[in-house]
Amino acid sequence: MTGRPAMTPLAPLPPLAPVRPLAPPEPVAPLAPVASAGLAALHAAADTAGLTVLSSASWPETDADSEVTALAGFIESHFSPLLAEVAGRALRRRGQPQASGPQASGPQASGTVTAVVLVTALGDVTSATRVAAAVDSGRRVAPLMFFQSVPNAVAGYLAARWHLTGPVVCVSQATAALDIAALLIQDADADEALVVCADLAVSSGGGDHGAAILVTGPADTGRP
Repeated sequence: MTGRPAMTPLAPLPPLAPVRPLAPPEPVAPLAPVASAGLAALHAAADTAGLTVLSSASWPETDADSEVTALAGFIESHFSPLLAEVAGRALRRRGQPQASGPQASGPQASGTVTAVVLVTALGDVTSATRVAAAVDSGRRVAPLMFFQSVPNAVAGYLAARWHLTGPVVCVSQATAALDIAALLIQDADADEALVVCADLAVSSGGGDHGAAILVTGPADTGRP
């Protein structure tokens, strides 16, 4: 009976090289804020109207803002998603310290009536262009395009999402928007107003921009 062949012993493994400690990660510089002419215009108009700014937001705010989050029910255009994004940022920041001006006292109180004032000089130019192109070529227009072709269509979404129960107004200039917000507050139609603006790029090389501020009446003036 033949026995098993002898096993060749394995050669010893070479010694492991010493493990070098990982170098500490280099600090990452914070992204630089992006200047917002639209937000500056809203703040200036609010100051002229004598209103108190509770919070504010813009798009883009830093270089990290590269793509606006899609919004269910709105297609082929960034207009309504952009308005929803800056409005949501401003509402979530209620009560946080502002870079300038007074600070808000805290989250929205129960029963607070918030008006929505939309500001847009040109409206949803992307949706208008897509609808016009479809009509000119005889193609079927998607039903949602009719819905979102109205600039303040997104106001219904904002009202439902954030439980805003005040009036809705749409104008073309920041000054008019803040004047209307002041009138709504003075006439007791609202306790505060969310003023939101958006303008889409209409030329190559341009970018979409949006801004929003939440305002109320002067701190030293009581409601009638």
